[in-house]
Amino acid sequence: MLTWLIVLPVLVAVLGAVRLMRQRRTRHAFRWLLATNLALLAGACVVLATALAGPAQASAQAAAAGGVNGSALIGAAIAVAGASIGAAIAVAGASIGAAIAVAYTGAAALAALSERPEMFGRAMVIVGLAEGIAVYGLVVAILLIGKA
Repeated sequence: MLTWLIVLPVLVAVLGAVRLMRQRRTRHAFRWLLATNLALLAGACVVLATALAGPAQASAQAAAAGGVNGSALIGAAIAVAGASIGAAIAVAGASIGAAIAVAYTGAAALAALSERPEMFGRAMVIVGLAEGIAVYGLVVAILLIGKA
């Protein structure tokens, strides 16, 4: 259910932008897409602030109720949030790096395939290696979350 709450606004934004682009109102579509992206960014910031503040508030309430050392609970909550942010940075950085690598290797592969179609297998291996960068970022993120 949570996945649909995240994916649905993005899907609506993309479909709306495609519809506006097909009507040849590119200036209006650009403004609408920019406003939608800003609204989604604001929503993501609210969710991030809530996620970061939630464990700290819960640990403070548990410390007040149970007499447990509050500093340890707040430290644990910050460590978990830090690992999550580190994992997100690892995935984002690796995905951006993979996108740049695939852009260059894909363009070069298409140029090579236009002259020599028998190079298809070799070209796809090179593009696949570039996509592997994103998989490495995902593995690092899983390791970071596992240590938290």
